[in-house]
Amino acid sequence: MTTKFRTRFWKTSRRLAGLFILLFVFRLIYGYLATDINNSNDYSDNFFSSIDNLRKNYASEKFAMKGDVQVSSNIASNQKFEKTASIKTKTSEFEKDEKTLKAKVKTYNSVIQYEQNLGQKGNRQIHLLIGVSPLLFDSLYIDLQKIGVIKATEITKVDKTNEYRQLNAKKTSIEKTLQNLNDLKSKGGQISDFVALNDKILEIEEKAQELGVELGNFDTENEFCTVKLSMYEGATEKNISFIHRIKVALEWTIKYFAIIAATTLILALTIFILLLIVDKLKIINAVRNKLNE
Repeated sequence: MTTKFRTRFWKTSRRLAGLFILLFVFRLIYGYLATDINNSNDYSDNFFSSIDNLRKNYASEKFAMKGDVQVSSNIASNQKFEKTASIKTKTSEFEKDEKTLKAKVKTYNSVIQYEQNLGQKGNRQIHLLIGVSPLLFDSLYIDLQKIGVIKATEITKVDKTNEYRQLNAKKTSIEKTLQNLNDLKSKGGQISDFVALNDKILEIEEKAQELGVELGNFDTENEFCTVKLSMYEGATEKNISFIHRIKVALEWTIKYFAIIAATTLILALTIFILLLIVDKLKIINAVRNKLNE
């Protein structure tokens, strides 16, 4: 009897210890995963994606077409591209880092093309759209990452050569159409036809102006790459020590292990009492049956 009791006791103890260790390991792992998820989700929204009509910056790379003949400058072609870097950073010294940020922009002869300041002291934000020379783009991008604590970075390069060529082709077509309409204007005709023709010329000229603005972004003197920077104010996060994680995991495990043990004990007692009641009812029914006989 004593041997069986000891065997059952040690089996139960091992199971309970295994459950305790399992809960502890689960909470410890969850602590690491939850911290990583929270950090990755911070500042996930792209502020600039919700703003329309932001300045588009384009740059070019020159390539020479090589063949059997000597390469000449007039057969060189340009590859037009849009290169954009996104930086999201957090700082506890907002005013100091804001000054440092704008000083670096000046150092690299860059242009702040858009600026938005949000929030009150303690929870401020600044969002900058910076145009920078393609030659200085990488240096500025690396230097800006030294401000605050970086939360997210990204670089995107999109080829715009075909779009540039299509705009030029469209420009040539519009110029030809406008020339033809002006030639018709010099010829005689009815006043109504002349008025309609004049309206058409004005419409084409308006399209030509809009197209000129689009092509103006591709001009050599306007060649920039873009840096989109968002800086947020807030206390920098402290690294959680391993001992603290163990402490938290142990407290959580003890709490929920006690809840599970108490719930199991109450459930077992409830079932035991119900079984006793059922047995008592069976005995009572058996006695009644005998008396009735």
